[in-house]
Amino acid sequence: MKQNVAHKFGQGLTPRQFVEGMTKNQQAFESWYEKFAWEDQDDRAYFESLNHRDDLRVLILAADWCGDVVRNVPVVFRILETAGIKTEVLILEENQDVMDDFLTMGGRAVPIVIFADTGGYVLGHWGPRPEHVQSLMREFKRENPDREAPDYESKIAEVRKAMGQAYGEGTESHAVIAKELRSLISGF
Repeated sequence: MKQNVAHKFGQGLTPRQFVEGMTKNQQAFESWYEKFAWEDQDDRAYFESLNHRDDLRVLILAADWCGDVVRNVPVVFRILETAGIKTEVLILEENQDVMDDFLTMGGRAVPIVIFADTGGYVLGHWGPRPEHVQSLMREFKRENPDREAPDYESKIAEVRKAMGQAYGEGTESHAVIAKELRSLISGF
């Protein structure tokens, strides 16, 4: 049976409310938002073409303390604005029930961008980070399953540094996110 999130429609924050309510990382978040630019005009045209669709809704599980939210959600906001898709943000701590339906490798990781139809049936989701960055964490978890191991903390610090490098110094990951979202939405 497909998951249904209709009970959460109207319960979230608008993207603007989320940004205005941030108590951590607001300046960095807004900076990434301002830096967004379409690198691929075909992607831009694709998302603009979605404006005629009124059958999609998006819920984004997020937390302002999370680095991946700060990097990725501004890009997702800009893409969804271009597409004209109704978007709400659900604060992670207040929506554990939804979070538990979208675990990443068994854990709670945000952001999770949930695409649903107007009836609330989940069509697909994206997150918490672009695939080329997430693959580093997947490999780390496979090689380091014991969180209690004495060297776990030093090793996770190393993979987090590698993930930061994989994101790149600037906006390189923005075009990747656009392509991943386009690929996902093209399947609905």
